[in-house]
Amino acid sequence: MSLGGVTSHKARTVPFLRSLVKHSRTPVHAFEEASDRASGALVRLNMGPFRPYLVTHPDHVQHVLKGNQPNYLRAGMFWDPLAPLLGQGILSEGEGWAASRKILQPVFTARYVNSLTSRMAQIVTGLIDAIVVPGRRFDVAEVVSALIHPTIVRLFLGATISDDDINRLAPAYDTGVTARSIRLLLPSVPERFPLLGDRAFRQAIKTIDEVVYPRIRYAKARGGAEADLVSRLVSARRDEPDADRLIRDDMVAIHGAATETSVTALTWVWPVLDAHPEIAARVYEEVDRVVGRGPVTVAHLPELTYLKMFMDELVRLYPPGWILPRTAAGADQIDGVEIPAGATMVLSPYLTHRLPEFWDRPLEFDPERFAPGNDRARHRYAYFPFAAGPHVCLGPHLFMMEALLLIAGILCKYRPVLHTTGPITPRLASTLRPPTGLSMTLVPAGRA
Repeated sequence: MSLGGVTSHKARTVPFLRSLVKHSRTPVHAFEEASDRASGALVRLNMGPFRPYLVTHPDHVQHVLKGNQPNYLRAGMFWDPLAPLLGQGILSEGEGWAASRKILQPVFTARYVNSLTSRMAQIVTGLIDAIVVPGRRFDVAEVVSALIHPTIVRLFLGATISDDDINRLAPAYDTGVTARSIRLLLPSVPERFPLLGDRAFRQAIKTIDEVVYPRIRYAKARGGAEADLVSRLVSARRDEPDADRLIRDDMVAIHGAATETSVTALTWVWPVLDAHPEIAARVYEEVDRVVGRGPVTVAHLPELTYLKMFMDELVRLYPPGWILPRTAAGADQIDGVEIPAGATMVLSPYLTHRLPEFWDRPLEFDPERFAPGNDRARHRYAYFPFAAGPHVCLGPHLFMMEALLLIAGILCKYRPVLHTTGPITPRLASTLRPPTGLSMTLVPAGRA
């Protein structure tokens, strides 16, 4: 299949390994340099013997994620190192993915998520009251995680799960998605050769399994009668062989995706507000006007229009899933460029969202891009913070509800004071995380 009917040719190769060494502390800058060199063209990244294709142009993204999607599999780079964690469910391919998506899709409809929102608001409000100590300096990522993880766990794994199990899950998931980051850049190193983080990764999986499997047994003992996600999965897979493993794989993948996406994005909120005081003032004004001094409820969410625009812009510049590798099952052509079978395709919302051809002032943070009606002229695949096509993330609506509840729940009572100097640069992980050690203080809203 070809885009544009162009005579086939080899892709241009751009240097990457030297740039990666130069930016060893901030590898995302190496990807930015490669994207600048490519200017939207399909190119290969010279990493020595490993030369993946960099896919940034929205037409090419559409071809890989939608037009010829069955040819581009979630396998190889990124996926294989995480396979022991994610399993063979919703984040896999083939029949396993199709079966899981059929079961899970009804759970993530806007209607069902809306039915959870009241409970979510209660959990978030209670956690903010329990965790936030006004005037005390804290690690941003740790506190965001302490708010997000219990919320998602109680909604998905059931209200009766213990605090001890929740406290074990959060660091285990964090380790699971970060411990093998080095294998992202060294995909040709076989599993039999240990790398830094492998042992921690295995221990993280052991901890997660020790929490998740008992929840499955508990739901089965109760006949899958409750409303949480694990009970729904138990009911849907009641007669399937190896059901426990399949339920485990879906629970781990969905919970990991829901928490990791939210924690990553909501950690970026605070340095972005700090860097843009005029935008922050508009966010604060809206929260004060709509929510007052709280608590935030479901009824407030439709009126938080500027905060939603702020979040849409946040995941444009800082999409949690910043890299989406695929492997070509068979040979193909994209805009006349030959793609051999087995090739690795590196898609990146982070890079596509910054292409000047498709975004005016692409590096400027401007929520007005997402004012109602402003998306009419935008290429459908110029913005894909939650992937796209058949493998589009199931949970964007859940993410937005959770984000609005948490941010408004904090800002109706407090104002953030960030403790940092200089620019905040993303660090390498399977998601686009801010640097470690980012800290802030929350002060009462009337005294900021």
